[in-house]
Amino acid sequence: MSKEYDLVILGGGTGGYVAAIRASQLGLKVAVVEKGKLGGTCLHAGCIPSKALLRSAEVYATTKRSEEFGVITKNVSLDFSKVQDRKNKITEQLYKGVQHLMKQGKIDVIEGYGRILGPSIFSPIPGTISVEMNNGEENEMLIPKNVIIATGSRPRSLPGLEIDGEYVLTSDEALQMESLPNSIIIVGGGVIGIEWASMLHDFGVEVTVLEYADRILPTEDREISKEMQRLLKKKGVTIVTGAKVLPETLEKGEGITIKAEHKSEAKSFSADKVLVSVGRQANVENIGLENTEIVMEKGYITTNEFFQTKESHIYAIGDVIGGLQLAHVASHEGIVAVEHIAGENPSPMDYSLISKCVYSNPEVASVGFTEEEAKEKGFTVKVGKFSFRAIGKALVFGESDGFVKLVVDSSSDDLLGVHMIGPHVTDMISEAGLARVLDATPWEIAHTIHPHPTLSEAIGEAALAVDGKAIHA
Repeated sequence: MSKEYDLVILGGGTGGYVAAIRASQLGLKVAVVEKGKLGGTCLHAGCIPSKALLRSAEVYATTKRSEEFGVITKNVSLDFSKVQDRKNKITEQLYKGVQHLMKQGKIDVIEGYGRILGPSIFSPIPGTISVEMNNGEENEMLIPKNVIIATGSRPRSLPGLEIDGEYVLTSDEALQMESLPNSIIIVGGGVIGIEWASMLHDFGVEVTVLEYADRILPTEDREISKEMQRLLKKKGVTIVTGAKVLPETLEKGEGITIKAEHKSEAKSFSADKVLVSVGRQANVENIGLENTEIVMEKGYITTNEFFQTKESHIYAIGDVIGGLQLAHVASHEGIVAVEHIAGENPSPMDYSLISKCVYSNPEVASVGFTEEEAKEKGFTVKVGKFSFRAIGKALVFGESDGFVKLVVDSSSDDLLGVHMIGPHVTDMISEAGLARVLDATPWEIAHTIHPHPTLSEAIGEAALAVDGKAIHA
């Protein structure tokens, strides 16, 4: 059986389903092919479930120090099964919401595995989608005018550290743990690794982080990385940077032991489990790319600024094209691609305007260039910093570690980047993002009257600090 569409989207994750909704709004006849559940990694194995666990860990850690707030509690304990139940309920509620949006937009959802066919009796150009149906029925043929590849990514593994689901895990398996280990080694100190380190420590797990680079969170501003490392170590997390894991030395028994080369010496590290968090790789295998002229580079699909591949009617968005592998990035890439298909003349995305977040404790958020990046690009910079220790609301919260940092072009006063570490900064970063979009100067940010007492006052004070005019410094 064959059906014709204006657009078929391979993958129903955040990028795919948002693109489908936008296409429906523009009057296109749309189908989404998804082999698993709508919502993809973000909803079922990433953003949402991990943040639900992080919130439970935060509440547990805060409850254990409740006497600081004058609240006396005794025998505080953790029921991890209820933590997991709460996570699952949140995920299920949002999943039902996405299903409703598909029905509301009259978007066909085809449950199966889709592959792109080359020129055939169905079409003289590549792009017909053959769907191997989940229900075992005969393959469906979808004949679209346009295709968007939004098949996402999966966790990378390391040779010799094979994922077994018992001793060696990725974030996928860790999210399904029925009980917490007493100890864990996290290989990789990037965003996902640090979120898990923070969460598991707050749950009471002994955590060791092994990072190959010379610092954790290596894509963040160096001062942010340094502060995060200091605060995690202060809490009791062991962090070893410049550590090259030697996976062939893996030993399993009562727990697991691995070795890492550190300062030219092989050192052993033992724990109940190992969490491998060394990035993600694109899901591009077995989707029919070989039947097209689509170009790949370093494992990712190459596209132009409107996300067209070399096959101009086939687009690709999200993790399969590399870059910033973030849900909100995939969503907006999908919108740009759909609007280009529909002739809406969208503006290309400026990735320097996209905010990034780390949902650890403390949180990290940033937008624009780091101080190092700005200098490498030839800017002469000036910096404004302001500590949360001088912010009343942070003291009220009992979370006053961290700071806000602005990186500014000395000659033009243009805002180049904003970097934050501290309480609720993932909710605050959008002000900085808007300032970047509007090309605001520190003077304009400083003269935006921030209500008192709020955490956002730190942004205004940091803007004043750029020219040495902070009031509460």
